[in-house]
Amino acid sequence: MSVAPESLIDAAQAAFLQGGVSISAASCGARPFPGVCRVLACSVAPDRRRLTLMVARPCARELLEDIAYSGRVAAVFSQPSTNRTIQIKGDHAHAGVPDASMLEAVRVHADAFVEEVRPIGFPAPLVRSLLHCADDDVVAIEFTPTAAYDQSPGPRAGAPLKAGA
Repeated sequence: MSVAPESLIDAAQAAFLQGGVSISAASCGARPFPGVCRVLACSVAPDRRRLTLMVARPCARELLEDIAYSGRVAAVFSQPSTNRTIQIKGDHAHAGVPDASMLEAVRVHADAFVEEVRPIGFPAPLVRSLLHCADDDVVAIEFTPTAAYDQSPGPRAGAPLKAGA
């Protein structure tokens, strides 16, 4: 019997990933450049061993093609007010249909992101238009994190993330 590896992220880090952060995802494929897309929300599994990114299909065509090709994805989570940033790389990525809880996560994330950036000068209508997507166009990308990094500006930038740090 095999034992599942420990999660790379702790509960506080999982809350950060699901909070009012700016999220982008990228993957590599057959083209010589990556597919990149803004992410609408992130959902972390209760055991923190799987992440699901919700993206808008119209903006994510190349990203989805690359994930189908390589099964790999990298996501960057950054809090605009502090520049705290975490990068998660993963394997076994695949796209699927979001369930109701994932669609709700998109709405919750939009509200949290508006509250994050409004105080630093971004009008709510602009932010909502950036994150708007019809439910039928949301795609869920599930993957297993294999590496995590602190990408916040400063002396620890690029250092492996440690759960509890």
